[in-house]
This record gives sequence, structure tokens and C-alpha cells, in this order.
Amino acid sequence: MSFEEFILAHEGDDLGALALARGRYATSVPDFDLALNTLEARRKLRDKVPEWYAVPALVYPLRLSAEQCSSTSTALYKACVALTATDDTKSGQNKMGPNRAIADLTGGLGVDSWAFSKRFGQVLYNEMRPELAKAAEHNFRLLGAANIVVRNAALGPLSGALSRTGPSGQLSVREILGDFRPDMIYLDPARRAEDGRKVFRLEDCRPDVLTLLPELLDACPRLLLKLSPMADISLVCSQLGCVREVHVVAAGGECKELLLLLEKGHEGAYRLFVVEDGAVQEIPGQAGDDASVANDGLSGSERPSARFLFEPGKALLKAGAFDWPCRFGLRKLGRHTHLYIGPEPVEELAPFGKWFRVVEILPLNKRSLKELASRYPQADVTARNIPLTSEELRARLRVRPGSGIHIFGLHEDACAAAVLYVCARQAW
Repeated sequence: MSFEEFILAHEGDDLGALALARGRYATSVPDFDLALNTLEARRKLRDKVPEWYAVPALVYPLRLSAEQCSSTSTALYKACVALTATDDTKSGQNKMGPNRAIADLTGGLGVDSWAFSKRFGQVLYNEMRPELAKAAEHNFRLLGAANIVVRNAALGPLSGALSRTGPSGQLSVREILGDFRPDMIYLDPARRAEDGRKVFRLEDCRPDVLTLLPELLDACPRLLLKLSPMADISLVCSQLGCVREVHVVAAGGECKELLLLLEKGHEGAYRLFVVEDGAVQEIPGQAGDDASVANDGLSGSERPSARFLFEPGKALLKAGAFDWPCRFGLRKLGRHTHLYIGPEPVEELAPFGKWFRVVEILPLNKRSLKELASRYPQADVTARNIPLTSEELRARLRVRPGSGIHIFGLHEDACAAAVLYVCARQAW
């Protein structure tokens, strides 16, 4: 039985039971352990990277790499950001996509390199773990990505367990690139400590971008970094310098990636972009909570105009773009509440959050909680800037999720009190 036939035959099997039946199946497939890892990885990639799932002959030696890889949508977005950033028309070179090259120096599973190959004429994929590099070369061939060059080398000051998994010795950026001349270098530093803990600070990731930065920018003036969505944007931009663009990418209600575009010699502010399920918006100016825009003039007497409530999505919140909704005439309910009210929904904001119709507003007290519990047995619940978690507020309301009603418990600065906003989800 071929590897592909084995994968298709056992696609829906219980993998634990299959592993226990090793003696029965080990000789029926060229590499039983690789097949088990591939079956598990394919389940993670079914919706994440369907184009790869559709090719059952692809191999995945490390299950963790399937968890950590980009989705198709985020990988293709990165490729567009990288391609746009290498536009040299202003310098008169007018290099088009087929004539451009990008080097992915932390290749991993290879989804990002595969996405780059659809936009760039030449791609260099480098991965320090030999089993991943070997699998990537096999997979790229089956995916028809003939413009990707695969290399296997360790980059930068690695230590401990990580360094022992790669080839002997470490190479400089120039040595890895060789005669490859990229218009862009891409790095996705590993965010795991030697003991397996997740890390978020730049100095804790591997390779050490801060140490390598002069060498990277000397080899190529443009650098695209993928960082943890937990990273502090202001801090990493201050540490790195020359940051030209910041892209906060969210999908499916989660902040997935933080992308930083660096350009040698760039000074001054960076451009900030938020991406929510494919919708892209540049936020004018630098992010920040403009209290004067958010709260001036908001008072209890204005509540009749609070007909609709806007809840920002994950990208806006992570970007710290708290004053952007106020530019459309909305009022922020509280400096730290991050919810907004207005007389009508704003179409421009629809892709970047949720709109609700305000049904009623009540003080957050025992009487209101009891009243709402009897009238709304089903409702989604969110707590913002009050001394209760969402789960604790749900328990006090004694409601079950669902029904299209959403109850927000929040602190409203205008009345300096905790209130309950009972809302109905507004379809756009």
C-alpha cells in the first residue's frame, strides 16, 4: 500500500487505536510514524489550509508545525503585504512580481513560502530542522510550486534543545542566502522556550531578531516579521526601530498575527493596518485612546440617541485604535470600556466589529438582574470594565447562551456607574 493510499484508507480512524495497532499496520506503509503524524496534521489543516488537505500525498513529520503554521488567508495576506512593500516604481526600477524574490529564513511547514510563490518569481525556503526541510521539498513539488528553492541551515544565535535539532553549526544570513538576492526577507521566529513554554518577548524568541537585525538589513533593506499576537506593539516597534508598517490580522474572532514591515533607514511613525476576516483598514495616525474624542459631551441626557451599540473586533482592540470609531460620530461609553453608541449603524465599521440595537438600559443592581433573568432566559453576556467576569455576570443573570439577545455589563463614564445594556444583534 502506498503512503497516499494508507492516508486515504485511514482518514477517519481513531488515531489512538491506530497507533496501538502498530504491529498490524507497520509493514503496510513505508513510514508508519510519519503516516500517523500526517493523519493528525491533516485534521488540523482541513479548514486551515484546504489546498494542502486536498493533496493526500503531502507529508507532515511534526504535528506541532501544523498547529503553528499560517492559514491560507493569513499567508496570502502576508504575500500581498510583502509584494506591495517591494514596489520599486518610485525608484524607476518598476520590478514586477515575477521579477521579485523573497527569502523565508524560518520556513516551518512551508505554508508561507507556498503563498509567497504565488506572488513572487523566486522564493528561498530555509528551515533548520532537516525533517521539515525534506518534507517541504517533497510537498512543494506535489503542489506545483517549482519556483521555491529549499535549504536546510540554522540561522542566528540558537541555544539548548533548539540548536541540537538543526544541522551542525550555524550560518550567517549571507551564507544562507548564498547567491540568492531577495527583495524581501521574511522571518517567523519560534515562540517556544527550551522547556516548551510559549514566549512573547522578542529577545526570548529564536532566532534572536534583535541581535540579527543589522545583519538582516545589510543583506536586504526590507524585512517582514511575524510576531505573536500577544506582543506589545509599542514595545517591539521601539526595540526594532525603522518599522514602516504594522498589520494586525484577525480572523474567526481571534487575533492571529502581528506583522511588522521594517525598512532600512526608515524614520518616524509607522502606518497601522487592521485586518478582520479579509477586510483591511488603515487607521489614520498612530493608535491610542483619545479620551477627549471618546468622552466629551456624553451625558445621561443623551441616552435617547444611544439606539445602536458597536463592539470592536479583535484587530481594532489589539491595535489600540480606540478613537477610530469616534471619527464616525460614535461616543465611547468609557475610557476603559471600549464599547461605542450612536444613533445609527456605520457601514464603514461593519467589517471590523459587531453592531447591536439597544433594547433597554438598566442600572446594574440586584433588582435589574432579577428582572432580566425572568424576561431573558437566553442571552449572550459580556462584562466590560466592571468587577465581574463575563461568566460571573452570566451566573448572576441565570441565563443560557443564545436567542440573539446580548447583555453587556459595563462601566459608563457619563453616569459614573455600572449599567446593563440589553441589545439585539443587528444584521448588516
